[in-house]
Amino acid sequence: MTDDPRRPSLIDLFREEARTQARVLNDGLLTLDRAPRDAAALEACMRAAHSLKGAARIVGVQVGVELAHAMEDCFVAAQEGRALLDAAWIDELLRGVDIVARIGNDEDESARDAVSACVASLQARMTGVVPHGTAMRRDAVPPAASAPARVDGSASAPSVATKPQTASADADHDADAAFNLLASALRAEATPASGTPFAPAPSASASAPNETSAPTTDASRMLRVRADNLDRLLSLSGESLVESRWLKPFAQSMLRVKRVQRDGTRALDQLHETLADLKLDPRAHAALEELRRLTAESQHLLAERLADLESFDRRSTHLSQQLYDAALQCRMRPFGDGTSGLARMVRDVARSLGKKVRWQLVGESTQVDRDILDLLEAPLGHMLRNAIDHGIEAPAVRVARGKSEEGTLTLDARHTAGALLITVSDDGAGIDLDALRTSIVGKKLASSETAARLSETELLEFLLLPGFSLRDQVTEVSGRGVGLDAVHDVVKRVRGAVRITHEPGVGTRVQLQLPLTLSVIRSLLVEVAGEPYAVPLAHVNRTLHVSRADIELLEGHQHIAFDGRRIGVVTAHQILDTAPPANEGDTVSLIVIGDGGETYGVVVDRFLGERMLVVQPLDRRLGKIRNITAGALMENGDPVLIADVDDWLRSVERLVAGGDLKHTQHGAALAARRVTRRVLVVDDSLTVRELERKLLATRGYDVTIAVDGMDGWNAVRGEHFDLVITDIDMPRMDGIELVTLIKRDPQLQSLPVMIVSYKDREEDRRAGLNAGADYYLAKGSFHDEALLDAVRDLIGEAYG
Repeated sequence: MTDDPRRPSLIDLFREEARTQARVLNDGLLTLDRAPRDAAALEACMRAAHSLKGAARIVGVQVGVELAHAMEDCFVAAQEGRALLDAAWIDELLRGVDIVARIGNDEDESARDAVSACVASLQARMTGVVPHGTAMRRDAVPPAASAPARVDGSASAPSVATKPQTASADADHDADAAFNLLASALRAEATPASGTPFAPAPSASASAPNETSAPTTDASRMLRVRADNLDRLLSLSGESLVESRWLKPFAQSMLRVKRVQRDGTRALDQLHETLADLKLDPRAHAALEELRRLTAESQHLLAERLADLESFDRRSTHLSQQLYDAALQCRMRPFGDGTSGLARMVRDVARSLGKKVRWQLVGESTQVDRDILDLLEAPLGHMLRNAIDHGIEAPAVRVARGKSEEGTLTLDARHTAGALLITVSDDGAGIDLDALRTSIVGKKLASSETAARLSETELLEFLLLPGFSLRDQVTEVSGRGVGLDAVHDVVKRVRGAVRITHEPGVGTRVQLQLPLTLSVIRSLLVEVAGEPYAVPLAHVNRTLHVSRADIELLEGHQHIAFDGRRIGVVTAHQILDTAPPANEGDTVSLIVIGDGGETYGVVVDRFLGERMLVVQPLDRRLGKIRNITAGALMENGDPVLIADVDDWLRSVERLVAGGDLKHTQHGAALAARRVTRRVLVVDDSLTVRELERKLLATRGYDVTIAVDGMDGWNAVRGEHFDLVITDIDMPRMDGIELVTLIKRDPQLQSLPVMIVSYKDREEDRRAGLNAGADYYLAKGSFHDEALLDAVRDLIGEAYG
């Protein structure tokens, strides 16, 4: 069998095993920090250290063997009652855990030095411990007692800690470790390589091979799946859901056919009654009766087929919805997956500040979108450090205030009202509002008179400002003003909200309200220049219908009154650089976006309603498309672009700074008198085709699309176009062949043709230009201005 470069080596598997065992040791030691005699935690730590030692010996990582053996000795001594792991001892063991994740990296020489120092420190602590075998374990099982049942139903093997650590015992465990690594290698070979976390093999102590037992299926087992495959699965399931909804309007159209047929049957019956008094030719009478019979039969068949169609519609929609829900669930991970290191962080920060903190995690199994979970790590760390440093008092202060010397810090995650609610709460002193006012005035963020009038809610919002801190001095924990500011930035990025509440002397609570997933967004559909756009509702402050008479012109800029103040008004046509509408009514549809001094009313052609849209990321090779963040499919299958509201606001600022803002009444009459240039876009990629179409349409060009070269060839022969933009690799007829046919046709050879292709090699470019193309643009360097500049060079502006 040839080696697969994607297949992890044994040392790679060992590193993953080391990281896995480090998590087990970390969790166990944090438990022992609170309950030093916890038998289950001691057992878990001992087994993790022993498994790590065996695996390190198998792959020849001697420093790993030494460190794991020293740690194992400590746990065995604690299990047998010969030692008690105090806080200082646990600190040293946690230092060893930090080193464990670095073991096996040949280039990391510092890890080897750290191992030697840690091993020496642990051995020094063991010098005063009674030798092994002198004391019995407190929880030892009498020889006559039966072994406890394992989770899988088989009898558990005796704990390795209950027998002397002999060479034979280590050799037995080495075999178990070898089996673990072999099983991991086989699983890695059976699954594709990816950047997703590797699912470690169960330790030999928890599961040993049994040749006589039948294979079982573990529904909770972990599999490696590429993240892009999951994204594609979600995208396809979303398209399937959209396609399934197409059946309902089709069934409704068939109902109209049924009604038309019913009316035809009634007309035929009336004709039969009218002709009943006439003496018809027998053949005519027979033909009439046959027509009535066929009509009745067809009506009956149509009713049956329509009932079948409606039944299939219900089943198809239900199945597609289940498929989409299941695909969406694949993106979800337990909240605890992203919080495994927080307990350790809380302990270390509390000890560094001389405080005692009891850590609570509620909602560990709450399902969270993986993208949101990845973003939460840093914000949660900031929030917890702030709570320990600013909220929870020192033990002596707490006792003087009638509290227990140990503070409580709680992290809670739950689903509520269709959103993810994450709360960090402490039972500390709360927030000193007077000190907060003083700090606001001292930083010149408000005058003393203004600060005195601010409500509690308004005061607390200053904590979210960049660079704001209540600490006068910078420490290792806080004082730089990047804590809650960083939290606010991340939450705003995912269209969430932050809320701070407190009660003096009782505690502080910081709540994050986040969307359940970034894969589905609730959007307001608007129409601009005949094209639909989706604006995330989380960024829409208000929708309004405003009379043109209420739009005032002040210093050359348009304004309206909104919530007791004036906000600027711009048109979406100016933001997207599209042609203004031809028909202007007495009222305009307007959405309010932004906040504070950067709040604007954006005029759109009309509102199309609210939709839940499945977000489909744009192809990364296209780069950043200005004013657009992603795409989606509507219920009828039509694509729609999702607006990047932050980009919209930046576009408005550029328009204001450049003095380019126009009135809502400008341009309609001029646009009606001009002739629009027509462009044919030929591309088999829906994403690329739609982006090019919308980009050109927003600049005023009349765009027609073709799905491949053959479709494009038929289009140019049947209609007039000023320009053809084509891809190269397409089914039925490629772009080179299409260009060749156009340039060979006497009536079409003067038609400009531009090739836009991912192929950026010199030979590809030469082949396109030799075929007769007038311009060659590589998608690898594609951006909106490059395409528009090329189009303007070839045919000029949109209006002639």
